[in-house]
Amino acid sequence: MKGADFMGNNSENKPDRYINIGIVAHVDAGKTTLSESMLYHAGAIRKLGRVDHKDAFLDTDQMERERGITIFSKQAVFRWKDRTITLLDTPGHVDFSAEMERVLQVLDCAVLVVSGADGVQGHTQTLWKLLKRYHIPTFLFVNKMDQEGTDGEKLLKELRKRFGENVVPFVDIMTESDCPGGKVYLHTKEGAVEEVLEELAVCEDDMMEEYLEEGRISLDKVQKAVADRQVFPCYFGSALHSQGVEELLDGLDLYIKDKTYPAEFGAKVYKIARDNQGNRLTYLKVTGGRLKVKDVVEGLNEKINQIRIYSGEKFEAVQKVEAGRVCAVTGLENTRPGQGIGAEEESDLPVLEPVLTYQILLPDDCDVHKMLLNLKILEEEEPELHIVWEEQTSEIHVQLMGDVQIEILQRMIKERFGVLVEFGEGSIVYKETITAPVEGVGHFEPLRHYAEVHLRLEPGERGSGMQFAAECSEDILDRNWQRLVLTHLEEKEHKGVLIGSPITDMKITLTSGRAHQKHTEGGDFRQATYRAVRQGLKKADSILLEPYYEFRMELPSENVGRAMTDIQNMSGKFGTPMIEEETTVLTGSAPVSLMRGYQKEFTAYTGGCGRMAVSLKGYDICHNQEEVLATSTYDRGRSGES
Repeated sequence: MKGADFMGNNSENKPDRYINIGIVAHVDAGKTTLSESMLYHAGAIRKLGRVDHKDAFLDTDQMERERGITIFSKQAVFRWKDRTITLLDTPGHVDFSAEMERVLQVLDCAVLVVSGADGVQGHTQTLWKLLKRYHIPTFLFVNKMDQEGTDGEKLLKELRKRFGENVVPFVDIMTESDCPGGKVYLHTKEGAVEEVLEELAVCEDDMMEEYLEEGRISLDKVQKAVADRQVFPCYFGSALHSQGVEELLDGLDLYIKDKTYPAEFGAKVYKIARDNQGNRLTYLKVTGGRLKVKDVVEGLNEKINQIRIYSGEKFEAVQKVEAGRVCAVTGLENTRPGQGIGAEEESDLPVLEPVLTYQILLPDDCDVHKMLLNLKILEEEEPELHIVWEEQTSEIHVQLMGDVQIEILQRMIKERFGVLVEFGEGSIVYKETITAPVEGVGHFEPLRHYAEVHLRLEPGERGSGMQFAAECSEDILDRNWQRLVLTHLEEKEHKGVLIGSPITDMKITLTSGRAHQKHTEGGDFRQATYRAVRQGLKKADSILLEPYYEFRMELPSENVGRAMTDIQNMSGKFGTPMIEEETTVLTGSAPVSLMRGYQKEFTAYTGGCGRMAVSLKGYDICHNQEEVLATSTYDRGRSGES
């Protein structure tokens, strides 16, 4: 077993090399078990814990141990050879996928765990798309190969079919006599075998050229191909029985290229939490320069009180962290997940977000305004909750992913604030956009105040979110006022005029504006900006958007007709059916509002022989806009913005 102390101190005084590796997977694929096995092989823990024994090193929360699932992302630090590795374990359950997506922003590499017993699941494909979106170098570990009936060659074929031919096994084949559970691939310690060289060569032109000329492929070219996501090294084994884990660690050490970071300070915030004493923790990755205790953070004017390097429940307080490291800091009160600090840019809007909203039902003796403040604290930690106070009805609403998250949130509120809340029936989260460009003008001129803002609102592509720009001459409006207008556009979620849902897929451009030399103050432009947005939306032709699921059905051929009819009745679309041996594959999309709960029906009419996977595709035109508008209680005649 390779030795390493708990916090990864470098006993040989070599320049330290840092790397942040994320473990991602569909629920129950063995993600936490793999993390546990990696820590054990690295010497960071002395005893292998197990999820089912409720003693896994990274399942630190009581709710996680009870349920046997990861709910909150955690980290562990260990050394392997001459690298300090920060291992980030992420939630696998789809209800907590927003937490997982936040962690992706700070990874240097990801290990996607696939269950050898179950193959590629629906959420596994969603994870693959996210890793591609964030351009994260990815290794695959096919787990549970000790289970009876698993077939390495068949699984490799499935991986290549779903993820592409660039999935390459960096391994030898063991016979069934070596592993009774089936064929298992293991790392080649003597070097790459001829077959692997050929498979690598076809992945990238430079590797092909070197292979044809010299009969080999150099390490730096393989590292570059992995970094550019042109090669996805694949390992097979069993995390529970420590098969293939050392080989995976060796592969991560060998094939991940060291990063070079700029000298200018930058950091990316990916998580907000609180410790047992209630201290606010900002988890971030330093992406440039270094961060020291007592530094005043640029743009926040807040001081770093403490820097912590966490590993499981424990942490080490350090005086500084270099670029490339992940840490938690105290002293910052105005940070948020996705925020860029210093030279680092803001993150894009997350892909995975809740599509259902629930009313929070409070006990009669509960102070609603105090509870609203408490829930806003939780929203800092879980931004996707979108806590909203509905003034018309005096109700608190929250957006959630599903039933498991509801149960967890209910318990968190009880444990932290001493109140047992209930939840109303979930309803769809709609969004609004416009169909054609329009101009909005906002004017604010009470006594001794003045501001005027002209905005152009244009529809964007589906899924583009909100974009803001300025094309106003500084001769007309000073640069400082222009920046203020853009700040006010970005600082809040603007509501549409159909049912008061958030607007999206739109570009808003500042085209003109006016300020008074004596009477204009900063707050005046806030009012003028909000009024310009509202006036533009009232003039525009608005449409309602609703969330859609993307589905993949594998079912007996005799059930395809029934499935097609159901999809059409759900206002969905599907492609040409693909026949694969004894089953037919049907892919397409349908509104979430109509496809909710369809899984049970699908299982029933396929006699349990069908497999259906759904993932959130995004928002598109609402299939029943007039019906939704007719049942909405939103007052479209109101003048202000909610």
